[in-house]
Amino acid sequence: MKMKYLLVLLVVSLIFGCASPQKERNYNEGVHIVPQPNMLTQNEGLFQLTDKTVFVVEQAEIESVVTFFQEKMKAASGFDLVNSDRKNNSINVSLNKQLETGEEGYILSVTPDGVKIEGKTEKGVFYGLQTLLQLLPAEIESAKLVEDINWSIPAVEIKDEPRFKWRGMHLDVCRHFVSVDFIKKQLDLMALFKMNTFHWHLTEDQGWRIEIKKYPLLTELGSKRTEGEGNEYGGFYTQEEIKEVVAYAQQRFITVVPEIELPGHALGALKAYPQFSCTGGPFEVRNIWGVEADVYCAGKEETFAFLEDVIDEVVALFPGEYFHIGGDECPKKRWEECPLCQKRMKNEGLQDEHELQSYFIKRIGKVLLGHGKKMIGWDEILEGGLAPSAAVMSWRGEKGGIEAAEQGHDVVMTPGNWCYLDHYQGSKKIEPVAIGGYTTLEESYGYDPVPKDMDAEKAKHILGTQGNVWSEYMYTPELFEYRIYPRIIALAEVGWTEKENKDYSSFLERMDNQFVRLDIHNVNYHIPLPEGPLNVVAFTDSITIEFTTTRPVKMVYTLDGTEPNFNSSVYKEPLTFSEDQIVNIRSILNSGKMSKVRTVKVEKQSFLESSEANANTIGLKMKKAKGNFVRVADLKKVDEWEESVLDKDAINNLLKRGGKSEIDNPYAAILSGFITMPEDGVYEFETNVDQLFIGGDLLIDNDGEVKRHSRNNTTIALQKGQHEIKIIYLNNIFGGWPQAWSGPAIRYKKEGEKDFTKIKGGMYRY
Repeated sequence: MKMKYLLVLLVVSLIFGCASPQKERNYNEGVHIVPQPNMLTQNEGLFQLTDKTVFVVEQAEIESVVTFFQEKMKAASGFDLVNSDRKNNSINVSLNKQLETGEEGYILSVTPDGVKIEGKTEKGVFYGLQTLLQLLPAEIESAKLVEDINWSIPAVEIKDEPRFKWRGMHLDVCRHFVSVDFIKKQLDLMALFKMNTFHWHLTEDQGWRIEIKKYPLLTELGSKRTEGEGNEYGGFYTQEEIKEVVAYAQQRFITVVPEIELPGHALGALKAYPQFSCTGGPFEVRNIWGVEADVYCAGKEETFAFLEDVIDEVVALFPGEYFHIGGDECPKKRWEECPLCQKRMKNEGLQDEHELQSYFIKRIGKVLLGHGKKMIGWDEILEGGLAPSAAVMSWRGEKGGIEAAEQGHDVVMTPGNWCYLDHYQGSKKIEPVAIGGYTTLEESYGYDPVPKDMDAEKAKHILGTQGNVWSEYMYTPELFEYRIYPRIIALAEVGWTEKENKDYSSFLERMDNQFVRLDIHNVNYHIPLPEGPLNVVAFTDSITIEFTTTRPVKMVYTLDGTEPNFNSSVYKEPLTFSEDQIVNIRSILNSGKMSKVRTVKVEKQSFLESSEANANTIGLKMKKAKGNFVRVADLKKVDEWEESVLDKDAINNLLKRGGKSEIDNPYAAILSGFITMPEDGVYEFETNVDQLFIGGDLLIDNDGEVKRHSRNNTTIALQKGQHEIKIIYLNNIFGGWPQAWSGPAIRYKKEGEKDFTKIKGGMYRY
């Protein structure tokens, strides 16, 4: 439902704790339930919640569930909705084991006289009450009293149950650690949207995050790493904190599934106990992203004894049905060279190292069965066969999930194209740096966990889906949330709502109200940024620039240097300029929340004259200094530079992806020379170097950024011929990304061209 600009100001005031008249909060008008109930009829009338309303709780076993919601409703409304036998002006809550729904199903009826909720189980009661909260004004999510709210509930009849039993979110806390409070916040939000599985990724090459009392070095040593920038990074959860999170989740009917990675992704453990590796170490906790060659030794009995001890302690903390063992991305190189692993293969009659991994997985699976747990792992665990009770998470597309279902294994479908929340959700030129990939809200919403053409019998093995939050490039809690929301909410509807009841346009409309709830929870969710032009756009005569967004939201802009607000010009069509201009533009949601401001500098230029240097020798001059330089300003500390000249082959070698020796030997380089432009034109440049100068002026400044992808592309008008170029390149590790993996690459394209040209060694002159 659209809002008038003036009313949006009132919404923002509300979000920051200021009261406004109830009649103007029209984002609360109507029904905005997410996930969409599977049977819903809206009727005439409202039920008015007042301080005289009571709860009628029919069975003692659901009293704790009702108390949870009574406390929540009292915090926001101030109403002490006590338990009573009175039937009028009441919210009647009961268990009905004969209800014709699944275990998580419920029936909710709202009339002007009262509310009735029936659940087949306590879970069903819980979800019915969550739906009741979503029928109330968004302010019901406030932890503080909110004044001047009309606490009315639309009259509806709902019969509802989820499509899938596994509706989850995965959270990697190893690459970047988050607090217990942050996790509790996510559990609250998961419960709000009826998600029921929290997959907690606790061990990795980049850090071990769970206390194991028998092996204290796992957290004393394995939870810490020295970053490329030189600082120590770490963190872990004590067993008491684990219990606290699990109990918090249980109160919200969320099962916590631990993941202890094996046999790969184990460097955090091997730093602490190198004797369980093939080589004996020593090791350091990995401070770059990617996959580590050193894994658990499959030939040592001590390895399995260690893992059994770890499992003994972990299963005692997590009462859920499943235990996740990872099983993905296990390099075989160490096993190929390890005499003990080769001996194990011979003794067990294993043909190759893939069968050795299957042996490893099956052996751990038996340990878990001994604890009454079902094993689940990424789809690589299919190699060599599985125990009948094991389940599979299909992440490398859907193929692994289809294969697992055909073999009779239960499956959680979580392929990257739809479910990886570390992907970009907008242009990588303007969004915070991410690992790669591109998954919009609409794509996540459109996912169907049951593959096309899968027969009904096999489809019974599809447990559901989850959003995966891998945290390589999530440096702060705010960035975690920016990636997670609102895509995880789209996946919540995928997991709950039958596909014939889903509609993306309806979802977006319902999200107008949900965004206010997220604001109340102080969630830093993604708002589409205006995309299209670069931050610096050059032209020689006139130029027209066009903005788009990844989902339909309003954009407002200014041309006078001020920050756009609700009263600014609404972007409706491309903008044309013939003189210099600064364009400030941002998006506004119907809830009133605004995106960051994008500032686009539109600059009229004359063609930069070519140099008269007439440089003819292929190559570049280089000044080099050994050491770990984090920012360009650090170069002021260099007393002595090593000078040389790079020929064509040396430059091309520098442009290749560097290996371990390049990563382990950081340095700074200043490269200088000339490039030749083939004709007059406006050229766009992209690069991942720290700074790029053309004609003596700084063109692109990536200083202090993670240079995983080129992010500060700029255009410049250049005359045909040679132009002086200077490159400042810091071969370091910044934000976990080794610059050696990309090298000092520079590309350009002329205005109107589709593809970039990479500047190779033979194209430089000095």
